[in-house]
Amino acid sequence: MANTRLDPIDRKILAELQADGRMTNVELAKRVGISAPPCLRRVRTLEESGYIRGFHADVDAHVLGFEVQVFAMVGLASQAESDLSAFENRCRSWPLVRECHMLNGEVDFILKCVSPDLSGFQSFLTGELLTTPNVASVKTSLVIRQAKDEAGVPFDVLEERLSKTA
Repeated sequence: MANTRLDPIDRKILAELQADGRMTNVELAKRVGISAPPCLRRVRTLEESGYIRGFHADVDAHVLGFEVQVFAMVGLASQAESDLSAFENRCRSWPLVRECHMLNGEVDFILKCVSPDLSGFQSFLTGELLTTPNVASVKTSLVIRQAKDEAGVPFDVLEERLSKTA
């Protein structure tokens, strides 16, 4: 399903669920202006089509004792596809790595990491990340504070863009 195939109700369903994934189907249907059975069918179709990847709780890492958040910029010695894939697979196995993004430019990957404390991250850095085959350089930046953390996409921007093409 391409973005242009989503009708306004589908987009409203996605926006509402992105804002509050815990609401009941009845509440969702009321908010988007349709009855509950077709709303549930639409949600299931959006899931099956890949627009909705899943539902999860937004857990507060600090409340759970993960006091340290670090961004690690990783440079690899080789950017051959097999080496890139090997590094990505390795990242998936590290619990402290919560996000891994391949970039273009000066660094090959940026990793978002969390740790209960600085010594825990230091152990990961020196014992795991720096010793990984093909890792040529790592620069880290400790997060001091977070000003914004908003998941998903800005639906108002999507709606504005679609209104200009209609």
